[in-house]
Amino acid sequence: MLMNESGTPRHLYLNLPVLLRISAIALLAGACTFAANAQQAARQGNVQLLASATDKPLDLATIAGVNYSSSSTATSDSAVASDSSLLNFSAAGLQPPPRRRYGRPRYNDNHHNPDGSSKYGFALGLGMTAPVGNTFHYLNTSYGLQVGVARNFNKNVAVVAQFDYDRFGFNGRTLYNQQALYNYCPGSVPASTCLQNTISNLDGNSHIWSFSLNPMYTLFDTAPVGAYVIVGAGYYHKVANFTLPTNACADIYCSYQYTSNQNIDHYTSNAPGFSGGIGLTYKASRFSSERLYVEARYVFIDNSQRFGLTAANINTTAGQKYYNSNGSDFYPANSNRTSYTAYKAGIRF
Repeated sequence: MLMNESGTPRHLYLNLPVLLRISAIALLAGACTFAANAQQAARQGNVQLLASATDKPLDLATIAGVNYSSSSTATSDSAVASDSSLLNFSAAGLQPPPRRRYGRPRYNDNHHNPDGSSKYGFALGLGMTAPVGNTFHYLNTSYGLQVGVARNFNKNVAVVAQFDYDRFGFNGRTLYNQQALYNYCPGSVPASTCLQNTISNLDGNSHIWSFSLNPMYTLFDTAPVGAYVIVGAGYYHKVANFTLPTNACADIYCSYQYTSNQNIDHYTSNAPGFSGGIGLTYKASRFSSERLYVEARYVFIDNSQRFGLTAANINTTAGQKYYNSNGSDFYPANSNRTSYTAYKAGIRF
């Protein structure tokens, strides 16, 4: 046997290429056989899946005689399994509870409506009043206030029982005419007597207080802004006062004197009145019950007109006859139909 320098037989080196070819052929044949077997197994698995998909679903309610063995219980499992009612999930007692519906909370107490709104509310506001129409010729803009108690039936509908006090001033033309009427001197009266009774620095004011019921409808109320419309009807009491400055004493000894206005003439008129307007609200949080509001409202009072002395009729026969008979009403404009706008701002809660 021929040996190489390292001691390895030389015929092994001569046959090495042949051995490598035989090994490669055997490896390739094994891989092909394995791939064919895997493909056949996958095809059989798909057939089984298709067959199971077409089978009728298993009815657990009809299963009987299923036995289980357990070494830790003394009760026969076959008896439990044979009771098909335990596996009947359509029974009412085994059904899950109905799904809870989530939405607006519903209340059932003496202070809230079912939709969560408060049954009662309050309002307090201050603002200004501005005469319009014929009233504009006699009165000036001044201030007003309102206090209200509301009965809320839901988030949108409410009725407000309200008290309003609206104040006005007399314009210069009205005071000038009134002073001329008070200083009027008929021909039958000596001029010296009239001059002794002459007045100056006439002043005065007018105010209206009222009680009314006001249905209110909230158009929308989403934080932070809301809006509503309101109408009302009620009882209106109108007052006119004419005053003169006089000196008054601060104590019984009159050691200190001051000037105050004293009423010299006074008129009233009662009548039904009506109003209507719109308002805006603002609240800082959607969970807040308090809200600021601003409101603009038109008010009409259906006063009954009275006859009296005016600068226009004092020199007429009718005016002279009225003056000589009683001469009590020097301001019949207080009984004129009244109209004005009121602008209030305040808080509702």
